[in-house]
Formats: sequence, C-alpha cells, structure tokens
Amino acid sequence: MTLVQEPKLYGLVAEFSDPDVLLTAAKQTHNAGYRKLDAFSPFPVHGLSDAIAFEDYKVPWTVFFMGLLGVTCGFAMQIYVSYIDYPLNVGGRPMLSWPQFIPVAFECTILFAAYSAVFGMLAYNGFPRPYQSIFNTPRFDLASQDRFFLAVESEDPKFDIEHTEAFLRSVGANTVSIVQK
Repeated sequence: MTLVQEPKLYGLVAEFSDPDVLLTAAKQTHNAGYRKLDAFSPFPVHGLSDAIAFEDYKVPWTVFFMGLLGVTCGFAMQIYVSYIDYPLNVGGRPMLSWPQFIPVAFECTILFAAYSAVFGMLAYNGFPRPYQSIFNTPRFDLASQDRFFLAVESEDPKFDIEHTEAFLRSVGANTVSIVQK
C-alpha cells in the first residue's frame, strides 16, 4: 500500500500590473480581515508596508543594543588600558579624561551597530534560503521586473480558497494563482 501525500497549500498569490492597484488591493485585503499577507514589487511602493500592517522591529532593536554594547566596550577598553594596565601620567593630566575616549568609543559604536545590522538582518530573514514556496507562483520572476504580487497565506484564519480567490479578483487582480509548498 502506497500513501500519496497531497501537496500542502502555501496560499493564493494575486498578480497586479500597477503599483497603485496593488496598494489599494493590499489596503482592502487587510481591511477585510486578512492578516497573513505579503507583497512583492520590483521597487519600493510608498505605503505598502503600512497597508499590509508589516511591523518588525527586531533589527532596529538589535542594532540599538549592539550600539550600546559597542560604546560600553569602547569606553571600557580605554579605561582599562589607561588606568589599570598601562597608566601613564603625562604633564599631570588626569588618568581618566573621558573626552579623549569619545572618538574610539564612537567608532566602536558604529562598528558593533553596523555588523549587527548586517548579520541580524540575515539571521532574522533566515538567509541563506535557496527555496521559498512563493517561487512556485507562475510568472513570479516578473516580480523583479514589472509586476506586483500580493500573497495571502493559507495559515490566515480567514483563508478560504474559493472565497479568498473571489475576493482577490474583486480587488483588481489580473490573475490569482494557487501556490503549493
């Protein structure tokens, strides 16, 4: 006896030819109660992330805290060197004169923040990821050229294949494709 597994459904992907139509459709789709949305376009569309209520603050907070760690490490390193490890009093100046520590601490802040931005973005996005289900969408290669796509994932609580497909067509989609995982 052979068990044949039916392919799992990723969701429905609607194709649009105009960014304004995509933006309007994204707003209407979110207002209709769909929450597991994603949009794809060849260039940034102003207001699209707000239309699908995309909020992700992991990378900015990571950069902020790593910047704080960088400034702390910069000051700590210089305090250790100039006060504990190799104290050198030249001309009766104070051992811990914080204004001279600012340039190195600033550079450490920038270094830690920049590296955390790059590696945090890669880690949070799950890169490198050579395969993504959205790539199964017909004509999805045009998302980097001149087409715009709106995906409604099957994990959305309001997702119903027939109703969602009809809704996406009603908001102006040129085509709606069923995408398997």
